[in-house]
Amino acid sequence: MMSAPKKVVLAYSGGLDTSIILKWLQTEYGCEVVTFTADLGQGEELDPARQKAELLGIKPENIYIEDIREEFVRDFVFPMFRANAVYEGLYLLGTSIARPLISKRLVEIAEETGADAVAHGATGKGNDQVRFELAAYALNPDIKVIAPWREWDLTSRTKLLDFAEKNQIPIAKDKRGEAPFSVDANLLHTSSEGKVLEDPANDAPDYVYQRTTNPEDAPNTPEFIEVGFEKGDAVSINGEAMSPAKLLTKLNELGGKHGIGRLDLVEGRFVGMKSRGIYETPGGTVLLEAHRGIEQITLDRGAAHLKDELMPRYAELIYNGFWYSPEREMLQAAIDKSQDHVTGTVRLKLYKGLARTVGRWSDHSLYSEAHVTFEDDAGAYDQKDAAGFIQLNALRLKLLAARDRRLKG
Repeated sequence: MMSAPKKVVLAYSGGLDTSIILKWLQTEYGCEVVTFTADLGQGEELDPARQKAELLGIKPENIYIEDIREEFVRDFVFPMFRANAVYEGLYLLGTSIARPLISKRLVEIAEETGADAVAHGATGKGNDQVRFELAAYALNPDIKVIAPWREWDLTSRTKLLDFAEKNQIPIAKDKRGEAPFSVDANLLHTSSEGKVLEDPANDAPDYVYQRTTNPEDAPNTPEFIEVGFEKGDAVSINGEAMSPAKLLTKLNELGGKHGIGRLDLVEGRFVGMKSRGIYETPGGTVLLEAHRGIEQITLDRGAAHLKDELMPRYAELIYNGFWYSPEREMLQAAIDKSQDHVTGTVRLKLYKGLARTVGRWSDHSLYSEAHVTFEDDAGAYDQKDAAGFIQLNALRLKLLAARDRRLKG
């Protein structure tokens, strides 16, 4: 068992669970607590987190509240989208990709404040505990990590509420009953799990969705937008240059309006169990379609197909918490190299839950109309060349067929 920490940096949302953790750290370890609250675009006011931390006895200089939306999109979301990363064929990794950045700041703040430990509010059943801790250890092998959900005896909602009342921790009225489901949100997505969603045979209630219009209720008129790319990253919408976070915010607004980006998924967690989640990734879904659209004309077939082979491994590394691993960095270097010419513009049609590429153009395009036209190609391509190409590729197939016929005969 590790020695008791003297000062702990806590990933603090200001909600009931992390407020209980804050007080538990103070009472269990008698240690000083530093709180870190990240604005990742979750859409909530963060001032209440400051007020609640002060109420629980945290010194103002030990309360860190930071807007890290631009860093989140620029250094984590965009590199992931260069890979077209999806986990188990569907999930755009919205929760997974936020954890390495939160962990990075926890470790940096620990260093700045002289803390010897960090703490998080992830439970012992989920993936987030793995992600937080693998990232923390990769950045500082000597850091202590405290995971209260794996240590304390507050194993039920009733016990948590009793602890809160005993320690004068404010409890929102709706928390006195059973919460209908658990929500994690950031600029890339919202994730809803638990309670009413635990039976995968049942439809998710409409009220679970927070970021997207029901596709059936979305506008009856399609909307066309143009997304500009430079070296694999989106840089503009309809010709207007935007920072990474502002661009994703705008795509969220457009995608959400048209009911784009809903996902009902039963996924295989890294810790071994399956779980059902409802994800909303409106801007990310539009961005993925647009990125694939521009790659269609700017990325060589060999590079594109190799990328698609590497992608599931890359996505799994992010899902499992290995963002700071050498293998993820190796794959990232290859993926980033592939994006040297992924520059241009994609036109998309947004309509009733779907984002579809309807046009794409680029000064870096590999598309040659002269080579593919059904009209006279003026000598750009000699169709007779295909005969030798086919014969060479058929040679081994012919030899196999001849052997099989001979053995049968």
